[in-house]
Amino acid sequence: MASQLLPFLPGGGPRPAWAEDADARRVAGAAFPDWARYARLADGTFDDDADPQRDMLPVISALKAQNVSVIELDTVLSNWLTDQQFTEHMAKVKSFAGLAHQAGMRVVMYYPSLELISPGGEKGPSFYKNSNGKDWVQRGLDGRPNVFYGGLVVWVDPGDESCWLSPNSPWRDYYLARIRGLAATGIDAIWPDVPIYFDGAMSWCDASPWAAAAFRADTGLELPRTADFTDPAFRRYVEWRHRNLSRFQLDIAAAGRSVNPDLVTFVETVTMDYQYASLIGLDGAQLRRAEGVSQVWEVDILGNYDGMRHATASDWTCLISMYKYARAASGTKPAWAFSYGWKADDASLVMAELLAAGCNPYEVKSPFKDQSADTAMRGRMFGFVAAHQERLFDAVSGATVGVYHSSASRDFVSPVQGSGMYVNTKPPAGVTDWWSFESSEESCTQQKWLGEFRGTVKALVYAHIPFNTVPSPDLDRTDLAGYRVLYLPNLQAVSDAEADVLRSFVGDGGTVVVTGPAPTALDAFGAARTEYALADVLGFRKADPVPATSRHAFGAGMCWYFKDLLGLAHLSRTDGPSADRLLEPVRTAAPPAVSLAGDHRIHLELSHLGDDTIVQLVNFTAFGESPAAFKTTPAACTVSLAVPAGRQVTAAAVSSPDGSSPAPVPVPWKASGTTVTVDLTVIQYSLLTVTMS
Repeated sequence: MASQLLPFLPGGGPRPAWAEDADARRVAGAAFPDWARYARLADGTFDDDADPQRDMLPVISALKAQNVSVIELDTVLSNWLTDQQFTEHMAKVKSFAGLAHQAGMRVVMYYPSLELISPGGEKGPSFYKNSNGKDWVQRGLDGRPNVFYGGLVVWVDPGDESCWLSPNSPWRDYYLARIRGLAATGIDAIWPDVPIYFDGAMSWCDASPWAAAAFRADTGLELPRTADFTDPAFRRYVEWRHRNLSRFQLDIAAAGRSVNPDLVTFVETVTMDYQYASLIGLDGAQLRRAEGVSQVWEVDILGNYDGMRHATASDWTCLISMYKYARAASGTKPAWAFSYGWKADDASLVMAELLAAGCNPYEVKSPFKDQSADTAMRGRMFGFVAAHQERLFDAVSGATVGVYHSSASRDFVSPVQGSGMYVNTKPPAGVTDWWSFESSEESCTQQKWLGEFRGTVKALVYAHIPFNTVPSPDLDRTDLAGYRVLYLPNLQAVSDAEADVLRSFVGDGGTVVVTGPAPTALDAFGAARTEYALADVLGFRKADPVPATSRHAFGAGMCWYFKDLLGLAHLSRTDGPSADRLLEPVRTAAPPAVSLAGDHRIHLELSHLGDDTIVQLVNFTAFGESPAAFKTTPAACTVSLAVPAGRQVTAAAVSSPDGSSPAPVPVPWKASGTTVTVDLTVIQYSLLTVTMS
């Protein structure tokens, strides 16, 4: 989180210089504007003929009454506009921003970055047909243009044209010039929408001449002609697209700041921890250290017209995994995220998971950005966020366990069809517009790298062990400071630099848990190594038989290895023995400072703020391993906390958005030796604060 400092290091002892550097980096993250760090977001809009007092002010006033602090302004910038139309519209945006500021609110302007819609463009004039579109468009590996007409996606109306532009074409300068014009209106932030190689009409864009030239300049290679993961050039193309889109995002942020140095950029990022990033090129973690630019994470739900109402318990752990990835991949900066819902009750439970992960809520009724699942629910939840914003967004994570998300392994380990967004691929009868096409291969249980990653998350959630996601690429030593155990689920594809960081972590006293049949056997581009990158840490080499399990001391630390995909087994069938084996290293090397007696479907997060220890609890106990109708079932539990030597508990209080007031309510607590316990009943979401002096 934004002001997080490192509490301790894996092996104890004096803090080395690199840990001080990590603290400095986290303090720098705290300099991101407070309004953005504490943001509570919702959509606002106005028609092009809107009058400021008659039409704009009521929108602003209504959102303020719902405890919204930041308005995402979405108007006509998705559409093909002439220069004159754009200039005239900027005057309207300036009026809206001025009124919002007078109301004490901030404005972030939504502006699609690579998609341009031409209303009526299927039969009438369009950007693709009547301007530079044919030259600037993204193209598939077979040369086809990435342009289509309404009906393919919900946001393109019948008869309209959607044209996806190449970020390497002159579109880049065209768009950046308009970003500079937008930055001059007085808005507070820019929200570029999904800079991706859109896969709706075709896959594996962009093979336009502009992209081919840029790929050749960067790599010295010619673009591949087919999608073939056995082809080294194609694998380089997969990795290159991530970096190419990252550069475009950095250029957008720089263009805005060139006009207004205080302007920040939040890029709408639809790719989370799952496989979709490989297909459309947008790796969200690439920006985590960039100044002045963060993300709005579009965390999708199971059904556009059903939300999470028919989720399984495993689906909820997938949602938790996505939000925790979002928080980690934004680094020390604010992590804004979509909080989708269909009705008030499922929407509030989704938002509870978002808040527990440390993200800022952008509340939306799926799939309609301009609607709330329930405005009373929004006002109640946002009022709770406002009352506890420091506890939610400033506290230091208490997790000593990390789960490494390897972008290279995601891209190159056993690539298969399907995004793997959730477990359950088949909707209940009568439910339409589901996340998958009812094909089992879409499930993350069918994907060996993702399934192992998600299953590790599920095991930790079910065991109530606090953990954080550790994102890649560009891992460095500061990313691992404060952790005592690091999981490396099915880690196969690693760079030499990553391997060096992991080796140092273990050598300095950390514990790594490596799973999978070919540990660190590939390089960062998916090519086979002659030797495991971490052979010395593992304690065996490629020439040796791969052990079923091993423990190997390295330096001051330890490497636990399991050949089996224990996480995938647990994800697929909630396999208790697999989870027990997977969790043994944590229970041996780093027993958590918090424990919970209660249902395993209570998600627990631990953090610290000054003298306060904060435990967040989210209850999804009403969900089993088969989908059922949505309901909320209050759950009783007991939270136990270790009390550090020389300290004593002075107070305990619980806050929740589930009641009529967000105010903390004192609760009884019992101290016994070095442990304090608190009995609670969680409806959907509770925030327990234990004060120690």
